[in-house]
Amino acid sequence: MKTKLTMLAALAASILVTTSQYAAAQANPPPDATATRPAKAPPEQTSVPSASPPATTTQTTGQTNQDPKVKEMNEREKGKVEREGK
Repeated sequence: MKTKLTMLAALAASILVTTSQYAAAQANPPPDATATRPAKAPPEQTSVPSASPPATTTQTTGQTNQDPKVKEMNEREKGKVEREGK
């Protein structure tokens, strides 16, 4: 009796899932089969140019020279990581 009830419940669940999938497929029809051709000329630029001057190769990223003591400490730690790992 218990197996029949379980089988009936599984069958009802599968019917419900199949029906809902079919309904979802019907609600979202596929797109039209006609495709538009790409434009012969690329679109014109729509962005506004920046008011700032163009970057140069001599501009820095904001990094300054490190203090020799800090540089020494960083090198020491880098060496320790290479020897021992993290």
